[in-house]
Amino acid sequence: MNEHQTLDRHLAEWSGDDEMRKDVADTVRSIAEACCAIAEIIALGPLAGTLGARHGENVDGDTQVELDIRANDLMIEELRQAPVACVASEELELPVPLNQGAPLCVAIDPLDGSSNIDTNVSVGTIFSVLPMRCSFCEPSPKCFVQRGENQLAAGYVIYGPQTALVLTVGAGTHIYTLNPDTGVFCLTAEKVRIPEDTNEFAINTSNFRRWDGHIRAYVDDCLKGVDGPHEKNYNTRWIASLVAECHRIMARGGIFLYPGDRRPDYHKGRLRLAYECAPIAFLVEQAGGGASTGYERIMALDPEDIHERIPLIFGSINEVNLLDHYYEEVHPFQERWQLFGDRGLFRTG
Repeated sequence: MNEHQTLDRHLAEWSGDDEMRKDVADTVRSIAEACCAIAEIIALGPLAGTLGARHGENVDGDTQVELDIRANDLMIEELRQAPVACVASEELELPVPLNQGAPLCVAIDPLDGSSNIDTNVSVGTIFSVLPMRCSFCEPSPKCFVQRGENQLAAGYVIYGPQTALVLTVGAGTHIYTLNPDTGVFCLTAEKVRIPEDTNEFAINTSNFRRWDGHIRAYVDDCLKGVDGPHEKNYNTRWIASLVAECHRIMARGGIFLYPGDRRPDYHKGRLRLAYECAPIAFLVEQAGGGASTGYERIMALDPEDIHERIPLIFGSINEVNLLDHYYEEVHPFQERWQLFGDRGLFRTG
C-alpha cells in the first residue's frame, strides 16, 4: 500500500517557522476537523435524521435545511480553537466574533448544494481564509470586504463517493482524500492542473430566455458543434452543486457558467463573492484555470458587502478567455435568436 503524506504533515512542512503560515495551517486543520464531522453525518443520510428538512430561510432568502444549520454550528465550534477573530457564513447575517485579537478571519459556505442532500448528490463546504485588517478592530462585515487577492488560503471539501479536501495556500492546488478508517486527510494529488482546452460546459439552459446576449451567443455557438465557429462538439453538464461542478473541472477540465439574468434579484448574479466565488477563483487560478464575471477577473474585484452576489464563470483558461471575448464583442441587449438557431458571433457569409 502506498504511503500518502497527511494534511497535517504537508501543512507543517509548508508553514515551517513562519508565524502567519502556522496560524493559517492551524485554521485549515480546524476546518478539516469540522468537515470530517460533517462527512460522518452525511454518510449516515436519513439515519442521522431529516437532513433535508426545511428550517426557513437564510439572510439572502435561500431555503435553509437541517444540515445547513448543523454544518454551520460544527464549523464555528471548531474555529473557536483556531487563531480566528471572526467567521462570516452564508447562514448568518453578521459575522460571529470568536477570538479577539486573532490574526485571521474566515468566510464559509458550510454546505454548498444542500438542496441536493435528499437526492444523494455530492455537496460540499467552501471556505476562504483572510487576514484581519486590524488586530485591535472589533469583528464586523468590513473585515471581509477584501479582494480575493488577499486570501491566505481557500478550499472546499466535497462529500461524494470519497470525501476530498481541495486546498490552496498560494502554492498550487492540492487534493487530500479522507481515509474513513483513520479520519485523516491524505495528499492524493499535488499541484493539480486544469486542462487548458475543453469541449464541456455547465450551465442551466432552462434560463436561456433570461440570459443576455453574451451568454446566448456563446451557448448557441457551442451547440453548433463542429459546424460552428468553435469547430468542435461540446458536452453539457449541470449538477446544481458548485463544489461538484468545480471538482469535475479540476479532474478533467470544462467551463462553468452562472451568469446574471433577467429574473428578479438575479441581474447581478446569484453566487456570493466572499465565500463562494473568491475561494473557487483562487483554487482555479492556482490550478492554471481562469475565473471571471465576463468583464472582470474575480480575484481583482473590490467587494462591497459580505453577502454580495456576482456572476461566476470559471474553468479551462482558453475557454474562459474565449467567453470573455464574447463579452467584448456582443451587445448584451442585441436582438436574440432561438436556442439551436443558425446565427453566431463568428458567422460568415
